[in-house]
Order: sequence, then C-alpha cells, then structure tokens
Amino acid sequence: MGEKKKVLVVDDSALMRRIMCDIINQDERFVVADRAVDGLEALDLLTKKTYDAVVLDVNMPKMNGIELLKELQKRKISARVMMASTDTREGAKVTLDSLELGALDFIHKPDSAADCRGDGFKTQFIDTLDAVTQSKSPVFGKTFVMEEIKTSKKVVELVARHTSNIRGNKIVALASSTGGPKALQQVIPRLPANLKAAVLVVQHMPAGFTQSLAERLNTLSEVEVSEAVEGETVKEGHVYIARGGKHMNAVTKANRTVIHYTDEPAREGVKPCANYMYESLTSSMYDEIVCVVLTGMGADGTKGIANLKAAKKTHVIAQNQETCAVYGMPKSVVTAGLTDQVVPLEQVAQEIILNVGVR
Repeated sequence: MGEKKKVLVVDDSALMRRIMCDIINQDERFVVADRAVDGLEALDLLTKKTYDAVVLDVNMPKMNGIELLKELQKRKISARVMMASTDTREGAKVTLDSLELGALDFIHKPDSAADCRGDGFKTQFIDTLDAVTQSKSPVFGKTFVMEEIKTSKKVVELVARHTSNIRGNKIVALASSTGGPKALQQVIPRLPANLKAAVLVVQHMPAGFTQSLAERLNTLSEVEVSEAVEGETVKEGHVYIARGGKHMNAVTKANRTVIHYTDEPAREGVKPCANYMYESLTSSMYDEIVCVVLTGMGADGTKGIANLKAAKKTHVIAQNQETCAVYGMPKSVVTAGLTDQVVPLEQVAQEIILNVGVR
C-alpha cells in the first residue's frame, strides 16, 4: 500500500464536512489533509499546498465553488476538483459550468444527512474520488471556442464532400464518463446538421443532469441534441443523450429504430451503462455501427462492443491517451484489441463524418 492520497474538503456545512471526511478517512487509500469552510479559505490553502483531490461544495459564503474555480484558472493553479452538487435544475446548470471551468467530476449530494450515510452514496463518492485522483490535472485554457470549431468544420466540410459515395445505413454509438461532458463539446458541435447517421450517447451521469447536458450541447451544435425519450424514433442528424439513472437501448419496431429504456441494476457500477446500448444494436437493421469511446474511468463499453462486433460490422474509434482526462474506457477497448482507430479528441468528429458521410 503506497502513501495515502491527500484530499482537501471544502464545504460551509459542518455536518456535511464531517460526513464527507468520515467517508474519505474510512477508505485506506485516502486521507483528509485539510478542511475549508469557504472558497477563500480553500484558495489560501491551494496557493500553499498541493492535494491529490479537492472535494468542493458549490454554494458557500465569501467565495463559492464556481468563483474558486475561476480564481484557480486565473492564477493557473492546477487542482483535481470533484464538485459536491445538488440535483436541482439550477444545480445541474452550475455543475456543467464547473466541469467547463476545470472540475473533473461531481457527486450529487443527497438532501438529507441520513441519505449521505447510506452505502450507495458512500460507494459512489469513493468511486468518483478515485477517478478524480487518477485524472490528469486540468489544462487551463479555452474550454469551448466557436471560432476553432468553425475553422475545423471548414476542413471537415471539404472532407465531407468526398464522402457522398458512402453507402449503407449506419449509426454512431458513443460512450463517455469522467471528463466526458467537456470532451463532448469538442465532438458534437463539430458534426454537421446533414450527418448521414443518428448518434446515441451514453455519458455516465445521474438523472437530472443529462437533460441540462443535452440542452447545452444543443445550443452549441448544428445537429439536434436532446435527452432521448422513451419510444421515440431515431433519426439521422440527431444526437440522443441517454437519460441518467436508466439504461438506453435501441430496438427495432416496424422497420424503425426506437429508444427503449430498461431499469436493470447498475452494470460496471454505472447507470446508464454503454454495454447495454451496444448490445441492443446487435439485432438492429444497421449495416454498420460506428462505436466511439471517449475519456472515462473503468471499462464500460468493452464487453458491449465485443458482443456487437461478433454480430455486426463495426468500426471502433477510441480517444487517445494524451487527450483523455482519464484513460480508462478507451484503454480498455484498445487493450482488448477492438479498436480500428485511436485519435486525439479534436479529430473524433472528423473520423465520424468520414465513416458515415453526409446527406
């Protein structure tokens, strides 16, 4: 057993601080090195010391979580941050803001202290903390730059003109986890409205957050992006984000592909689980499935893609190690020998277009 990973806990509630510190200290891999009651106190500590992870509350007096992230960015102080967030609609928006500002992942805080002491919350908390300590520290810089996206799209459009000879009925199925919401902003907005395929996305997130993620991506993109609705028909040029807390499947009904949610237990420790999405496509009417695996902890997607590959023509694109926040899920598909391409994040959209073409 190596040295314990040092964690800074930032929360203005004494009770929440105590609960989170107890959970952290009970795991032999971690130790709470310091505590702070607001962002100012945390900033002072972060200018003097380094931690393996910071657990950061959003709403605090003097300086809140978002203000602290902005300050860290301004001062170029690197920190691996995990947000402790509420699941209100406003909470979901703020959580996405924090991920854009460099936070690596988040845990959704239950409403009552009793729920925080439950095993479900403890497991999720520790798993998320583990993912964050294994992440690359954020590289502070531009998060989403429309000009850059537009320039790269001009290149893509030139490429796309030569893809009109691409034949066949295809679908794109994408999986992402830690670092995913930010990574998706480098992929989905680069896709053209006339993409000749639908895109299914499983991003590991709890219920309540996926709708906000879909809405945000929709405002940035030419393709339509929405949280997938039970029973809706899957259409080309549309991106369907799996709803948090359910498993998303693509099923065939009367020569149409429709969305169908199931409620099996978490698999690979996650719900939605991308393996279910991939496996549901084994009996689909598509000539080829383009599978994309982006940044994330663990191995979700590998089993599903292996099963899909045995039944269907598939083309697998994985994000490369250098551009991943956590090189877990892509590494797993690469190690399993399932990938056709391993590319940097900013090239993923281009490779999707080259594979499916435009209308």
